[in-house]
Amino acid sequence: MNHGRTVFAQIIEYISHNEFRRCVERYDGDLRVRTLTCWEQFLAMAFAQLTYRESLRDIEVSLAAHRRKLYHSGFRSLVRKSTLADANELRDWRIYADFAQTLIQIARPLYSDSDLGLDLQGTVYALDSTTIDLCLALFPWASFRRAKGAVKLHTMIDVQSAIPVFIDITHGKIHDVAALDHIVPEPGSYLVMDRGYMDFARLYRLAQAFTYFVIRARSDLQFQRRRSTPVDKSVGMRSDQTIVLTGPVTSRRYPAPLRRITYYSQEIDKRFVFLTNDFFLPSLAVTEIYRRRWQIELFFKWIKQHLRIKRFFGTSPNSVKTQVWIAVAVYLLVAILKKQLRLDQSLHTILQILSTTLFEKTPVQLVFQRYDEQIQIAHSSNQLELFDF
Repeated sequence: MNHGRTVFAQIIEYISHNEFRRCVERYDGDLRVRTLTCWEQFLAMAFAQLTYRESLRDIEVSLAAHRRKLYHSGFRSLVRKSTLADANELRDWRIYADFAQTLIQIARPLYSDSDLGLDLQGTVYALDSTTIDLCLALFPWASFRRAKGAVKLHTMIDVQSAIPVFIDITHGKIHDVAALDHIVPEPGSYLVMDRGYMDFARLYRLAQAFTYFVIRARSDLQFQRRRSTPVDKSVGMRSDQTIVLTGPVTSRRYPAPLRRITYYSQEIDKRFVFLTNDFFLPSLAVTEIYRRRWQIELFFKWIKQHLRIKRFFGTSPNSVKTQVWIAVAVYLLVAILKKQLRLDQSLHTILQILSTTLFEKTPVQLVFQRYDEQIQIAHSSNQLELFDF
């Protein structure tokens, strides 16, 4: 690495400028643009995510403080808050959505060696949504409840890698199950969902596409048992049944048999009932697949705590979607960086280190090595000395 280049410039090299340019050209993003190209807009917003900026003014002042290093970090000139606000308002958010998809294709293979501890042939995906609250006075288009605005982040992640493979940003009133209409089923894969996605017409469509699903059943499910398989109750299993739906609507929407599995968790004193269309997987493995659904909850918690998707720099739908997609791109960039540099630190720690070193002219690998050395010194200094010479 060149010692004269900033850490920011070095980490941005891990994403493809050519791919970004193709996304911009697809939507004419730089058409008649004189200052602040889409690339510079992305850099400014990525900087805001990496350094926890609170407003457009904060971004402007913070970048201006490093004006002598901006050119070598990809900026042609100083970033003005009014220009950045206009860019967020007018530049098509799909530019950044498409670019994030290219980063997903880079990140997923890097985590292919992660072990789920399950002997499965197909990939396990978790589907869920999270609500992002908005001030109704500032975001009147996002009316959710009487005095509250919101948008929903519908997300499907690859459980093995914790990398999102599908994201859809919608109005807060859109039901979770609608996300199933936009997902392309992958034959042989497993899709794990909570009972909010219980729609038998959509589930039957997944089954016809040879996609397995694992979903929690509702307590009012109408069904008839066809057969039962013995289970090991010592591990928490209670039943493993083949059923058919008997409800007047559900039996028509899902005319094929289903597998109903009951599991009792002694740790939390709770009973779970799952439905799946996989009749060959061991019943305990089905419960373990559902347990992996927690991965998506951790993903939502992480991005809400460590990225700027709860406070927005603009109030239009385009600004909100632009900021969310760039936040996702930053998450993917950090994930790529972790694997490419073979870092042992967590994603959060990597983000913290970058937040204070972006404009240092130090080889990026050395930045993380220095952090490890400082931690070792801090730990050793806490040890009591037997003799003090």
